[in-house]
Amino acid sequence: MGKIKKIGVLTSGGDSPGMNAAIRAVTRTAIYSGLEVVGIRHGYKGLIDGNFKTLKVFSVSDILQRGGTILKTARCEEFRTAEGRKKAYENLKKNQIDGVVVIGGDGTFTGGRVFNEEYETPFIGVPGTIDNDIYGTDYTIGYDTALNTIIEAVDKIRDTASAHNRLFFIEVMGAKAGFIALRTGVACGAEAILLPEVKNQVSNLKSLLEDGFRRKKSSNIIIVAEGDEEGGAFQIAEKVKEDFKDYSVRVTVLGHIQRGGSPTAFDRVTASRLGYAAVEALLDDQKSAMVGLQNGEVVLVPFRKAVKLNKAISQEMLELSKVLSI
Repeated sequence: MGKIKKIGVLTSGGDSPGMNAAIRAVTRTAIYSGLEVVGIRHGYKGLIDGNFKTLKVFSVSDILQRGGTILKTARCEEFRTAEGRKKAYENLKKNQIDGVVVIGGDGTFTGGRVFNEEYETPFIGVPGTIDNDIYGTDYTIGYDTALNTIIEAVDKIRDTASAHNRLFFIEVMGAKAGFIALRTGVACGAEAILLPEVKNQVSNLKSLLEDGFRRKKSSNIIIVAEGDEEGGAFQIAEKVKEDFKDYSVRVTVLGHIQRGGSPTAFDRVTASRLGYAAVEALLDDQKSAMVGLQNGEVVLVPFRKAVKLNKAISQEMLELSKVLSI
């Protein structure tokens, strides 16, 4: 086991379904390996405040199926400062914590990378975000659950859209990346998908809707990523509804419903694999890196790559969405 005797685990940034499964895997893998485990509540803020709780095997019982995070999460501006990180380091040393597993997104990993440039306590990241926008991993924890939550909602909305000859704009999360919008759009048979990565889409959208109207489509579902350059679903709906008076235009913003709920089997297994791998990485003297999945295999990706490189949207999926929406 080398120098690692005691580890901490925290969740930071936005919550995602499967974080609890990751906490469980980290805790039980560490205990199985003869380590002590400390849960750090409220993310990096808890690291600065010394908000620690010893975790035992029973501490993580009956959490695998729960959404959210038992450790709570928060964004912490103080950790962005040298003074804040110094307080965090002093608390780690005071509590004899030799390594930390951080579960979150790019902001979480940025904090871990900067900390490891200043202090020797190793940080290993587990990607937990519904946006699936982390470079170096095919899937992030929570993405699959969010997709299924959205699909269920959109399927129900389509029933109403068909019954009333309505044009629905449905806004999904994705402030900077359209992974959620693209995959749910394909899965739901959306007539159009608006993504932050694709420019000048409103004019193309109007042409597509005109074609659908000529073919007497009884309903249209438009999936809009919240970060689209043309604005959110409400703004885009305003831009097009004057041209389609025969449609009753409606807007639905799914919001934080996408983050909640019991994680799918895929997210539970992914979280368990990555939580286990994170502890193994600490035992192997790794630091400032994220564990991820590539082609079904666990890989180790440096934080500097995970946070600095952009994960590209699938061009194949983009073309598929166009072909199937005719």
